[in-house]
Amino acid sequence: MRLIAFLAALVLVVFHLGLIFSGLVPNLVSRPLHLALALPWILLGAGQSRLMWGSGAVLAVLGIGASLWVALSHNMLSDQYGFLEGPFQTGIAVTLLVVVLEAARRAIGWPLPLVALLALLYGLYGQYIPGEFGHSGTPLPSFLGTLTIAEGGIWGSLTGVSVSVVAIFVIFGAALNAGEAGQGFMNLAAAAAGRLKGGAAKVSVLSSALFGSISGSASANVASTGAITLPAMTRLGYPKRLAAAVEAVASSGGQIMPPLMGAGAFVMVELTGVPYTAIMAAAVLPALLYFWAVWVGVNAYASRGNLSGIRAEDRPALRDVLITSAFFAVPFTVLLWGMFWIKVTPQYAATMAILAAFALLFFNAQGIATWRGISGRIESAMLNAARQVSMIAAIIICASIIIGVLSITGLGVKITSLILSGSGGMLWPALLLTAVACLVLGMEVPTTAAYVICVSVAGPALIELGLVPLQAHLFVFWFALLSTITPPVCGAVFIAAGMIGENWLKVAVTAMSLGFGLYVIPLAMIANPDLIALGSAPLMAGVALVQVGAGLALMSSALISPRGIAIRAGLFAAGAAIIFARLAL
Repeated sequence: MRLIAFLAALVLVVFHLGLIFSGLVPNLVSRPLHLALALPWILLGAGQSRLMWGSGAVLAVLGIGASLWVALSHNMLSDQYGFLEGPFQTGIAVTLLVVVLEAARRAIGWPLPLVALLALLYGLYGQYIPGEFGHSGTPLPSFLGTLTIAEGGIWGSLTGVSVSVVAIFVIFGAALNAGEAGQGFMNLAAAAAGRLKGGAAKVSVLSSALFGSISGSASANVASTGAITLPAMTRLGYPKRLAAAVEAVASSGGQIMPPLMGAGAFVMVELTGVPYTAIMAAAVLPALLYFWAVWVGVNAYASRGNLSGIRAEDRPALRDVLITSAFFAVPFTVLLWGMFWIKVTPQYAATMAILAAFALLFFNAQGIATWRGISGRIESAMLNAARQVSMIAAIIICASIIIGVLSITGLGVKITSLILSGSGGMLWPALLLTAVACLVLGMEVPTTAAYVICVSVAGPALIELGLVPLQAHLFVFWFALLSTITPPVCGAVFIAAGMIGENWLKVAVTAMSLGFGLYVIPLAMIANPDLIALGSAPLMAGVALVQVGAGLALMSSALISPRGIAIRAGLFAAGAAIIFARLAL
């Protein structure tokens, strides 16, 4: 069974890497094969009951068969323009939709599939809804066909991003994580910040920023770096709620830190038409400000609690830092060299970086690894890559159903109009409505899915009210991340609190004070657009960085400082005035 799983993972990895070198492959071939390869990892997972495994096997066979039929029939289907012909094709369409909904349910739970199911019901029966939120109706063969046999719906552009870009960077992250790169991040962070006041917490901030830049997942980040930083903090006498909050907040920043950004950057490329490198340039200063705000907060807590740094004997030696840092520095250098020097596509550069990371799996900090160690790392890289690619595929393809229905029925335009009318045509009320929608949706579905759905309906309204597309998309993406630390559903907090044995609500309150930048910085991007203009106006972006950084430092001190209420309120107001000073110009 283990060998079969490894071979299945190998096929999935080789297929996605092969697409980068194979030239043009029709979308109705590559995207259905992407789903076919992902389905077994979702529907046939270990630890299921016999009934669940049996039903999953049936659904996997049906879903793989339907996907392969679409891929093999792509020439014929391209001439049908999304219109089903006959009961067999209708059966294929229904099968695909059912399998996609169930795969998403097993991957991430009920909320996203329920939203997708409601969207399907709206598309089928919305013509019976009176008033402006009804639609004129679409013939069943056309509605189902557009979603399942044309380059819309489940085979739309978002799925294309999952196939050709997200999968590649996920494989890159899995290859790095299987080797010594994670230890390299920890050693570098410990050497840089371990000796400082509150050093263990600051190591958590730095290592989570570094590790999160490749994992792109708050939960994975907490589980991996937290296994090292949480015991270190408790051993030095840090309150449990503070230790867990630091890890949850720092780990959440991984989804806003380039290059991965929780797959959001690659979806943003498709939705905005902005090059990947430009999105990285726009995202990096706000991400750095987020970690700066966390750093200042940690420093304030350390001063209040007289929290010490890591003992000298517990910090890594310089030799260990240099050697282990090479395990992530070499692949990252290859990635950046490919994108900025020889100017190949990001996915091609990532493929070269994957090869470099794969070569490093044969080595450890002591030299050439043993064959047992090498084979274990290769197996770990393949299996983790397959699971993560499949998880993201299930999310994105299910979300694509919603986007497809919004497009077919025109519901997205109607919701945009509702936001415009509800805000009275004013930008800031519209931003508030969008932020609330993002928070609520983010409680139920993963960040990337919440971002895609929210930006599809709210993005056009924000752009119509004066924001440039990238500004609107970054605003929505940041607020879709709020639910990782904001009750009642705060995944990163739950995991960190569980790992350290603390009440999750206490951790959440502390996390919100440490991670308040997540609430403020998106607003700063709107008030001061220079903050995301590093690529086009680096000098002005630098000025904005200093301005917002100073304001965040004052606000963080006000939230955590033991001073009196009046002084804290004054500091907070001064910080806010500095950040939003551009509004008064």
